[in-house]
Amino acid sequence: MTHSDNYGDHSPYRRRRSRGRTIALTITALAVTAGIGYWGYSSLVADESPEDPELKAATEELEKFLGAWEAGDAQRASRLTDTPDNAESLIKSVMTNLKPSKTEISAGAGEKNTEGEVEVPFTVKMTLPGAGGYSWDSEAKVTETDGKWKVGFNTEMIHPKMVPGQTLALKSRDRAPILDTNGDELQSASLVGVVDPKTGKGASGLQARYDKQLTGGSGQAKSVVVVDRESGQVVKELTGDGASQGKPVRTIIDPEIQAAAADALAGVKKNAAIVALDPTNGHILAAANVPSGMNRALEGRYPPGSTFKVVTTAALLKQGMSPEDSAECPKFAHVNGQRFENQDQFTLPKGSTFRDSFAHSCNTFFVNSRGKLSESTLRDTATAFGIGGSWDVGTTTYDGSVPLTKTENDKAASTIGQAKVEASPLVMASIAATVKEGAFKQPVLVPDAVKKRHEATSQLDAGVVDSLRSMMRATVTDGAGDALLGIPGEPHAKTGTAEFGTETPPRTHAWMIGYQGDRNLAWSVLLEDGGSGGADAGPIAAKFLKNVIG
Repeated sequence: MTHSDNYGDHSPYRRRRSRGRTIALTITALAVTAGIGYWGYSSLVADESPEDPELKAATEELEKFLGAWEAGDAQRASRLTDTPDNAESLIKSVMTNLKPSKTEISAGAGEKNTEGEVEVPFTVKMTLPGAGGYSWDSEAKVTETDGKWKVGFNTEMIHPKMVPGQTLALKSRDRAPILDTNGDELQSASLVGVVDPKTGKGASGLQARYDKQLTGGSGQAKSVVVVDRESGQVVKELTGDGASQGKPVRTIIDPEIQAAAADALAGVKKNAAIVALDPTNGHILAAANVPSGMNRALEGRYPPGSTFKVVTTAALLKQGMSPEDSAECPKFAHVNGQRFENQDQFTLPKGSTFRDSFAHSCNTFFVNSRGKLSESTLRDTATAFGIGGSWDVGTTTYDGSVPLTKTENDKAASTIGQAKVEASPLVMASIAATVKEGAFKQPVLVPDAVKKRHEATSQLDAGVVDSLRSMMRATVTDGAGDALLGIPGEPHAKTGTAEFGTETPPRTHAWMIGYQGDRNLAWSVLLEDGGSGGADAGPIAAKFLKNVIG
């Protein structure tokens, strides 16, 4: 956006170093006689009057001054004025305060006044950091003294809205706050983001996404002001005069749950994230990250590992399986020469059920069950959890991907959340929330900014939901989620240990997702390169829930 102040009746924008020539135009037209109409002729006569040498000398002197000012050379510019010390001080002050990245100063045509001075209009155009384009018009008087022409310096000549003792400066516009659900300022550096100290613009997070709203719609973070040189107090605003104030961004982050999540991650040495949701409406109650900076909680892309078995289980249940069905869990499963195994190569005893394999996270059972699924089953089932759509959350998110499986090996790996399956901690918390609620509710962070929530294109059968709930509870009471045993509120969970990279043995991310049976709270915990879901993510989840309960 370009701001402009214009003064006077003249048209000041003319090319620098232009030389005025007087063109006399004489137009003669013969009259149209009565009854016999005819055109006569018109003549253009150019009378190039010789240029006034004094006008030329005065204008050239001013152009030298303007050129030095344009270059930021206050000392050279000041030597061309009648009061060098004052001129140097003010020009240096203006240029130092405004720090223009580009300056253009254009002089118009000069004229002599009755006192023998030459008056020359000029226009200053600057590009200012955080304030954009700003221009103003002014006028200088050039006077001859002892045969030398000097620019008459005064404060008003530098900017007509200043008086002696004042200068120009940039002032950071007051940014509106980013608020939590209680209307207090949000305390979450990864979500809030940062403001660039040089430009005053939002550089990341919500500060960047809602920069225009927070600054009043202009997109400019700074305004040009006149200040008192002695006190530094603002005397008047030349741009951004408050006509459009910034508006707060209101999130629905719950400060108590956010604090509980942040505390649960305190001291964690790995990159980690916690997301908490209200399953009834998708409200994002907390999104915590360590270290701060990247918002991995909402934007991270990771293999979800065995936490994705919630989706695979939903697909198998829909195919007619029951939690009580017999389910073998051998040490290894082989697919076209590729070997799959359980963590630490554990096995389950003969007579174990589908519920047991889910609770203990038996990879080999799920891999060997792939024959019950078509190439599109996992992708289609994932749509009931909102995956595959574009989520309108009010901030940047990664909304997950479950591609069509093209090979038997891909299908086998996808059943346990590997291959090309990817999700963010937000997506995995939403999967848990969908089981709790019985239907997908798209997550939302900034309700006022959401235009259209994504609606799931398929729904989970009631029987499938009931079975998933019982199996997630069994994960806590009888399986790998025993880190949550004894925590009030009947927590339900699913653990995950997701392989990544090319090392042998592979490195793993640690996951745990779940929800509270007695309250509207679903959550996910991610520990990058963190080891085991149950052993490493589990204690963090337990600390979070204990913090929430108080």
